[in-house]
Amino acid sequence: MRIALFVTCLADTMFPAAAKATVHLLERLGHEVVFPEGQTCCGQMHINTGYQQDALPLVRRHVRTFAPYDVVVAPSGSCVGSVRHQHAMVARSAGDEGLAARAEDVGSRTYELSELLVDVLGVEDVGAYYPHRVTYHPTCHSLRMIRVGDKPQRLLRHVRGLELVELPAADQCCGFGGTFALKNADTSTAMLADKMRHVLDTGAEVCTAGDSSCLMHIGGGLSRLGAGVRTVHLAEILAATEDTP
Repeated sequence: MRIALFVTCLADTMFPAAAKATVHLLERLGHEVVFPEGQTCCGQMHINTGYQQDALPLVRRHVRTFAPYDVVVAPSGSCVGSVRHQHAMVARSAGDEGLAARAEDVGSRTYELSELLVDVLGVEDVGAYYPHRVTYHPTCHSLRMIRVGDKPQRLLRHVRGLELVELPAADQCCGFGGTFALKNADTSTAMLADKMRHVLDTGAEVCTAGDSSCLMHIGGGLSRLGAGVRTVHLAEILAATEDTP
């Protein structure tokens, strides 16, 4: 299968390992991954902060860039959520019904990594090896907006050497929420403290998730605590093998 990678801003600028792992994993499974060079920010940050008019050119560009591809994957539940649930809304708010229809079409073919693996490719055992005690944080957009359900855990349970431990109060937000963490810093910090306590209660070596943004927030807090718990994107775990350094 030929799959287009929607890399996302955060992966492109700060966490390229998640995007590289996505490519490595899919190629190992026998699929061709292409990178449409015309892609930019999908506009989620603008939309969530109330700047829909500023997001409109980004929506147009995203639709134009990914329209030629039958399948699009992103290592981010939040960005996939924006493409599926916000792009058409932005287009309709601007009175562009044609763009809205094209946005819905592209959104219907856009998947978060665990969705693509389980629902589209029909695979749960990706041949990964990761000998660590791991807990999984279901990010808000993946849990509530695109509803990936237990697909990430199903994939993790097939990883050889991995011990998956349940995260207490897993469905609670970590407190990031993009600009929420900046505009409501005290509330965000309190939510993060709760999330870190639950992560530490598991005794896990690694906390994983499908969104680098949440992992950045949680990982930053754990680092400041000197807790010794790492945050690793789901794609990096699934891409790991016994030959991985």
